[in-house]
Amino acid sequence: MKQNLPSQTAAGKLLSKRRAFVEGMRDGIPIALGYLAVSFTLGIAARNAGMDAIQGFLMSILNLASAGEYAGIMLVASDAPYWEMALITLVTNARYLLMSCALSQKFAPSTPFVHRLGVGYAVTDELFGIAIARPGSLNPFYSYGAFALSIPAWSFGTAAGVIAGNILPARAVSALSVALYGMFIAIIIPPARKNRVVAVLIALCFALSWGATVLPPFSGWSDGMRTIALTVLLAGAAALFFPVKDEEEAEA
Repeated sequence: MKQNLPSQTAAGKLLSKRRAFVEGMRDGIPIALGYLAVSFTLGIAARNAGMDAIQGFLMSILNLASAGEYAGIMLVASDAPYWEMALITLVTNARYLLMSCALSQKFAPSTPFVHRLGVGYAVTDELFGIAIARPGSLNPFYSYGAFALSIPAWSFGTAAGVIAGNILPARAVSALSVALYGMFIAIIIPPARKNRVVAVLIALCFALSWGATVLPPFSGWSDGMRTIALTVLLAGAAALFFPVKDEEEAEA
């Protein structure tokens, strides 16, 4: 019995990994479907910026960030320098740093670094949400299962959007380009309805963004620099004057 114990333990671990992977795939199905629709409209924007299907696919599979990719596409269209693209990508995706820190606390202490790195590759809002909501320690294979469907859907959806943009009539492409803005509106409206501070900040963001395009010296800046400056300014002001209390402070 003692001689069979190691093999039984290995079999149990393998079964646990398979179960976690299947559960991740199951929970990743609705995310993949949503990613497919959103990335398709992102592909339309990429096509309008002069990117081809392969470039759109590589952009999405290496970034996995809707807002970050869209900001990058706009800078590509405006022929912005590389350093500006890198900086705006860092700013728009900074929230993933915090998500990664929170997610790292979900792993068992014995989790190898390679699995931590693998899960960190795709810390998107939705994939982070299902992972952090798992009870107990996070099995990396649960995230891998969710990745197996969501990442291809996001990447191929972008490529499909580029291809469709080259085939569809100009009017259809123009109509589909508006869908991406609808996605962002759908993201900001729910939290704005729940929190007045968020609503005021969103309105302020719209006003300052418009003002920066017409008022000197900001009107002379590139779109990327205005976006970076406004993002850092508004996010910093909100964190300073309206900090979000954690659960312990709220209970106290």
